[in-house]
Amino acid sequence: MYNDLLTIGPFTVHGYGLMIAIGVLAALIVADRRAIDRGIDGDNLFGLVIWTVFLGFFSAKILFIIVDFKSFLASPIAFLQGTGFVVFGGIIGGSATIYGYCKIKKLNFIDILDLVAPSVSIAQGFGRIGCLLAGCCYGKKTDSFIGMVISNSSFVDNAKRYPTQIMMAVGDFIIAGILLVIANRLENKIMEEKELKKKPSNCNGRIGLAYFSLYSIGRFFIEFFRDDYRGAIGFLSTSQFLSLLTVLACAVVYYVVFIKKVTFKKK
Repeated sequence: MYNDLLTIGPFTVHGYGLMIAIGVLAALIVADRRAIDRGIDGDNLFGLVIWTVFLGFFSAKILFIIVDFKSFLASPIAFLQGTGFVVFGGIIGGSATIYGYCKIKKLNFIDILDLVAPSVSIAQGFGRIGCLLAGCCYGKKTDSFIGMVISNSSFVDNAKRYPTQIMMAVGDFIIAGILLVIANRLENKIMEEKELKKKPSNCNGRIGLAYFSLYSIGRFFIEFFRDDYRGAIGFLSTSQFLSLLTVLACAVVYYVVFIKKVTFKKK
């Protein structure tokens, strides 16, 4: 679409990179505000966000290489320079980064996961706007009234297609809103039950589980409208397969921890 927004001499502002930067800033602001309200030390948030974004992108690129290894072998440099990523790789790598960072800094992983989950979804929403500007992550051809033409893209022709980038961006922002509402209601309930005067530091992992579940469900269905190849496992795309695994894992964890209320004690 319009990935090169502004050029001054040798310096060019790319829409994809700009949206990523805006998304990271917005995510950091929301996380910092939530940390203050819950009495969590926000000094570590900047480092956490930077490392999570960096290693998340790295992991997303690695998974993209894995699912389309033939294209990578055919032109490694061009493949690495492109905007192709598999977001689930970023989620896996980002989650591992958060866990490792919490271990190093001696922070509670569940606290931080519940804290940053809405911010992650916000950052993803801006990232998808970046995808629209770059012309990647495009949808299938359609004659539907919601279709749009992605012009000036090196990834796809000028045919009318489903606006999957916009659909995913809107979905990510909606998920962020849902997570904030759920968090607020759960926190108010915990405050009443425990007679607390300030919001609790976490919701026992419920917000993190809600994020993984909602994103996976949305991603499973949006894949039916996308047309860019990102690997396949049987008749499912790689992302659909990972979505099913994630929802199943979240369901098992929720059942074991919150319904059966199984506790795991350290020996």
